Amino acid sequence: MLMLKLERAVNRVSDLFGKAAAVLFVLLLFNVFYDVVSRYAFNDVSIAMQEMEWHLFALMFLLGVPFTLRADAHVRVDIIYDRLSLRKRAWIDLTGTLCLLLPFCLLVGWYGVGFAHESFLLGESSGDPGGLGYRWLIKAAIPFAFFATALSGFGLALKSVNTLRGQSVTDLQGDRA
Repeated sequence: MLMLKLERAVNRVSDLFGKAAAVLFVLLLFNVFYDVVSRYAFNDVSIAMQEMEWHLFALMFLLGVPFTLRADAHVRVDIIYDRLSLRKRAWIDLTGTLCLLLPFCLLVGWYGVGFAHESFLLGESSGDPGGLGYRWLIKAAIPFAFFATALSGFGLALKSVNTLRGQSVTDLQGDRA
């Protein structure tokens, strides 16, 4: 029961990342709309707004990955995977998560902290006049997103273990009704 509750808690956090990515997508749409209108209607270009586009896109992508993993919408060789039994899929997910996903995410997250910290210490900002300052903020999103993806991977591992134990989060929801 504890592992089911833990899986559900991790899933809620991953869902929050998905909602944040959706909000960032809307903000990106407004930013691009503003940029296009100001450029073509008023012949005015803002370097900061152009840089904000790639900042928002990067954040949207980085925060969307943990949700995509949680929603089981990531890239996989489904032609083989979908034909396997639920237990075999759980074993594949558990093995892949523990041997590939978690080590990779934790490694990139760990080294990404130093990358962002160095940017902070240097006071790094845009190289373009009128660009955005505080470049370390967007660089800090990289380790944050990889740690968030590791958390979603932990949720996937819990789901796999729960499946192998013959339990699922829907069982927990049935207990609450």
